[in-house]
Amino acid sequence: MGATLRALRALVLLLGFYLLSLVLLAALVGVDVLVFSWGHGALTLKVGIITVLLAAPVVSGMFMLRTPKGEDPHGILVTDADEPRLWALVRELAAASGTRAPARILLTGEVNASVSENPRLLGLLPGRRTLALGIPLLIGLTEAQVRSVLAHEFGHFTGGDTRLSALVVRGRVQIARVIGQFHERADGKVAADRARQERASAKRVAKGKKAKQVDTAGVGATYRTMARIYTAYGKLYLRASLSTARGQEYAADLAAARIAGRDATASALREIPVLSASHDFYLDSYATLGLQAQMLPPRGEFFGGFGRLLTAREPEVAGLRSELPEEPAGPYDSHPPIAERVRRIEALPTDGRADEAKEAALALLTDPARTLAALEDAVLVDELLTYPRAAGWQDLLDASMAAGLSTAQTPLHKALAEYTGQPATLSALLGVIDDGRLWRVAERLPLTQEATAAKGRAFREFVRPALQRSLRTMVLAEFSSRSLLHWEFSWTRPASVRLPGWGSQTADDSPEAALEAALEAAVADHPDTEPLRALLPPAIQNV
Repeated sequence: MGATLRALRALVLLLGFYLLSLVLLAALVGVDVLVFSWGHGALTLKVGIITVLLAAPVVSGMFMLRTPKGEDPHGILVTDADEPRLWALVRELAAASGTRAPARILLTGEVNASVSENPRLLGLLPGRRTLALGIPLLIGLTEAQVRSVLAHEFGHFTGGDTRLSALVVRGRVQIARVIGQFHERADGKVAADRARQERASAKRVAKGKKAKQVDTAGVGATYRTMARIYTAYGKLYLRASLSTARGQEYAADLAAARIAGRDATASALREIPVLSASHDFYLDSYATLGLQAQMLPPRGEFFGGFGRLLTAREPEVAGLRSELPEEPAGPYDSHPPIAERVRRIEALPTDGRADEAKEAALALLTDPARTLAALEDAVLVDELLTYPRAAGWQDLLDASMAAGLSTAQTPLHKALAEYTGQPATLSALLGVIDDGRLWRVAERLPLTQEATAAKGRAFREFVRPALQRSLRTMVLAEFSSRSLLHWEFSWTRPASVRLPGWGSQTADDSPEAALEAALEAAVADHPDTEPLRALLPPAIQNV
């Protein structure tokens, strides 16, 4: 389907929204005419109020004349003088695609690249273009792969796809606005009715009567019915507007393969979902590691550390490349499954360009370290930027674990405090274990229905894992408070605990093995705290 037909379809879909709204307004007017012709008194007034309230969101949605403009993602704008190599590459690819180069380049912290345009008159007149390019892509892709990603984005302009965005987006926004207003009014009706019933119930209780159960079933049903009508059309709108979108993605992939090479395009498509998953893991496990200690990674490492993770975990990353998604991200996702896109590209004839531009794309930047640091200032919220910087990743880990352990409150803490009536300390817990009262404390833990019903050994088996986890946390917190705890930082595995002076160098007699064995003894059917006390600082051993 050509650009003209796609534009016509987008226009028809938008007009369909107005037609649906006019039909609903006509139906409401028809109800008013019927009631006013045959009804009288309070009924006509009530129906008139209801129809006006229902018509208001419809009219409001129809006369939303402006489509809200999307905001740029947070990032740093770079000029030709700042990044001449990057700008030269972007202009080269735009020319090869037969379209205009963007007026701005915005470097972001997202695993994404996009070229957006703000056209005027619903896409009839072109507007300023902005390339948003994620630094994680430059870190994880080669220059050839980045060429393919950018050629794909410019390929959408070649096919005229982006000129339709104003029409499509306007329809989506208007439908969503009407649906939202109906749901908001329905929720308001429910809240008001609930408050009324609760007041009436309170008055009954004050008079010594039994309170009535609050029941809001059916309240706001008229509003929700109207919302369902628009939701049904919205689904139709999305299906119809996306029917050609996936074809456009295939066409843009072909344009990328023509400009950047078959192999670079296929490998970029394989790499992007891997980078996305890896980056999410990196942010959760590394970049934000020090938040509970109110500390940030070294300057430039909040984004820069991602490259270290990819290098260290290359075997895992290689495995992910072979596990391509076979399904789209959602039923209305405009992008086809990655696996199908890769198959189509790899089915193309060999073009002899497999060895082109294998250098890391980050080298396109004039001063990567400076850019990574500047990106932190642009992307991170002001509060985070006030946090001190760790000297290194090891220091960041130590500070984070110390902060976490110092504030740790496990279910065992609460159960022990309730049982003894005293603050929950490791010394107090060891005393309770030695007195044979551990399982009485365990009865106060949050328990499943099966554990609550169990007795004797069965009960102990249910609660033992939770007891051991909580006891381990309390022991580690004790060591941490005395500055005896050390955590070993790694890019390839979770952090592991290290306690100086424990055991030998063999795996079976490692500090971790000794600790786990001591914890198991402390929560055994016949608890023994001596192995654990032997590992603790002298101040606790004989309490």
